[in-house]
Amino acid sequence: MLISDVDGVWTDGSFYKGNNGIELKKFSVFDGVGVAMAKAANIKISLISGRYSEATDLRAKELKIEDVYNGYLNKIPAYEEIKLNNNFKDNEIAYIGDDIIDMPIMTKVALPIAVANAREEVKKIALHVTKLSGGEGAFREAVTWIIEQQGRLDEVYQEMKKNIQKH
Repeated sequence: MLISDVDGVWTDGSFYKGNNGIELKKFSVFDGVGVAMAKAANIKISLISGRYSEATDLRAKELKIEDVYNGYLNKIPAYEEIKLNNNFKDNEIAYIGDDIIDMPIMTKVALPIAVANAREEVKKIALHVTKLSGGEGAFREAVTWIIEQQGRLDEVYQEMKKNIQKH
């Protein structure tokens, strides 16, 4: 299982707020491909965001990510619920984050990952740091790296090709 923060990982941490209350975020299409890769590799994806955003909900629905905890500044209760609902243990989970509110989970999981633009204290506890920054495809890079470490990249690419041919 791979659990991810959103703002600062899937985005560059910026958002646009209009007079009418509409919030816009820029997401990378590359991270959407990362979700497809994770699904082809049978890696479950969950999201925990520290602040509520309708844009996050919409992107998750678009990518068919069901476990979305949106607006959890204290991420531990969401993490524990994800583990319980999906029957995973700490040593079966990777987490990708960028800021200090991600650190409590990162110290629990088997594989803490930080994005390139993460806070230094987050990078220090990460076992892997992406080359790309949040919002630039860092999530996909992390997924690719995990699958490479498992020695399954060619297998996952073949599975993705089959899925593309079905559509």
